[in-house]
Amino acid sequence: MRITADRTRCVGSGLCAERLPGVFDQDDDALVLLGAEEVPPELRQDVEEVVQRCPTQALALLTDRTG
Repeated sequence: MRITADRTRCVGSGLCAERLPGVFDQDDDALVLLGAEEVPPELRQDVEEVVQRCPTQALALLTDRTG
């Protein structure tokens, strides 16, 4: 599972970086930065929650459908 971030939709609320600072960060303009594109299995549920709570839906999860 991969995380994507649409920085053009991000408004810098910081909910993602506050909840999961190892996975999400913010730049000097408070826009989302990804600390990791691949979701660690132990953080999957937390990342899914953060993505769902993004106020502008700037975050998304992509599943690998190979195999």
